[in-house]
Amino acid sequence: MSEPERERPLLASEERAYEETEKVHIVGVDEEDGADYNDDELGNSPRFSWKKLWLFTGPGFLMSIAFLDPGNLESDLQAGAIAGYSLIWLLMWATAIGLLIQLLSARLGVATGRHLAELCREEYPTWARMVLWIMAEIALIGADIQEVIGSAIAIKILSNGLIPLWAGVVITALDCFIFLFLENYGIRKLEAVFAILIATMALAFAWMFGQTKPSGTELLVGALVPKLSSRTIKQAVGIVGCIIMPHNVFLHSALVQSRKVDPKKRFRVKEALKYYSIESTGALAVSFIINVFVTTVFAKAFYGTDIADTIGLANAGQYLQDKYGGGFFPILYIWAIGVLAAGQSSTITGTYAGQFIMGGFLNLKMKKWVRALITRSCAIVPTMIVALVFDSSDSMLDELNEWLNVLQSVQIPFAVIPLLCLVSNEQIMGSFKIQPLVQTISWIVAALVIAINGYLMVDFFSGAATSVVLLVLVIIFAVAYVVFVLYLISRGLTYTPWQLVSSQKVTERDDE
Repeated sequence: MSEPERERPLLASEERAYEETEKVHIVGVDEEDGADYNDDELGNSPRFSWKKLWLFTGPGFLMSIAFLDPGNLESDLQAGAIAGYSLIWLLMWATAIGLLIQLLSARLGVATGRHLAELCREEYPTWARMVLWIMAEIALIGADIQEVIGSAIAIKILSNGLIPLWAGVVITALDCFIFLFLENYGIRKLEAVFAILIATMALAFAWMFGQTKPSGTELLVGALVPKLSSRTIKQAVGIVGCIIMPHNVFLHSALVQSRKVDPKKRFRVKEALKYYSIESTGALAVSFIINVFVTTVFAKAFYGTDIADTIGLANAGQYLQDKYGGGFFPILYIWAIGVLAAGQSSTITGTYAGQFIMGGFLNLKMKKWVRALITRSCAIVPTMIVALVFDSSDSMLDELNEWLNVLQSVQIPFAVIPLLCLVSNEQIMGSFKIQPLVQTISWIVAALVIAINGYLMVDFFSGAATSVVLLVLVIIFAVAYVVFVLYLISRGLTYTPWQLVSSQKVTERDDE
């Protein structure tokens, strides 16, 4: 393979995440006229520009919303109520792990000009990519149920119970049309709306932090001193399990293509990766601070109390109200506003991710509004059933949330393993494939995350398998699951694009 071919990622002329007219133009912004930029390692490259950083800012904050969805908030509040400040260090490191995975996803999207679902369609044979697609859709539906139910709970609180859970689900479902409306005005307008929602979360939970006045010393100790006990292991696993959302890995690799970056020009790809790394780090730093606000508020209010084990997303606001009273701004409504912002923002990004996942795996060339409606319908129908069945029981909603967390845990290898295999492959990434040290660290981190989530699954199913028949089904599922994960890893070690194999077979038949 020649040097230019090595440095140029594998490209194809198929459907893209964004049309050229939709992309934000970057080239030439805040650059010297006539400057000689080239692909040489020692050659001239554009200097750092705050204006360019601003133009690249957006995809990382959309990605960070998955770290702030209602499922994460519930994990935060339960960790605070049951473990106090002792798991803040784990929250910090889990966020760092999430950052690593998301930076690899962004690297894949920028260097190839294609997103993860598209590349999976090319890499794997039909049966395998259909399994990956179904798993990605199941993960997305599970996440969407949590997000929509979270929004519906907030709407119920803000309406003083006048709007039931099922009606809140219907209202939240309408955000699909808001998304379609905003997308018509360009990606920057959509990103601005998400920025407002993140700011709303930050202000609401910061206000609660100020009202409850958690201990700064205990917060600092919790962040710097690792501590874990048998009583808090379930909350620890929940924190790590909620950080990496399978659909978010697919989403970020597509979002970074909203900026016009020529993947054939090495220095432009390096520049984009630099700005996206800064932006994503800043976005997840903000998400970490918001998660710390929630954890410490509930640590201050309920750690060591008799009700700590019973607190969930559905009743958390009322418990806060009972402890801290009303006032001019009742804490119950401030909490609901924060949860509503989290739920609305995450459901819209879920719709966004669903478009990329369906379009990438199936290569569907249909209008965006049709694809968005299909994606939203797949999630809203089961969510409506959940709302009607569980509306009257907070404990049943919490139990459902445990099932949904397990569902997310099951799906993690089906997003992370293909990602690591692809970014490690020179045929796809060219000179932007990750180096051996980064590969080693990434695989260790992935193995750790998969093992932690595996523990969650084993713990959950061991309690759920109450009959011989159920136990046999769980064992069959576990064997099939492990075999498929091993298959995904083996495909990464022996890479041959499936479409290339198919075309070679066709050529051989034509020659005969």
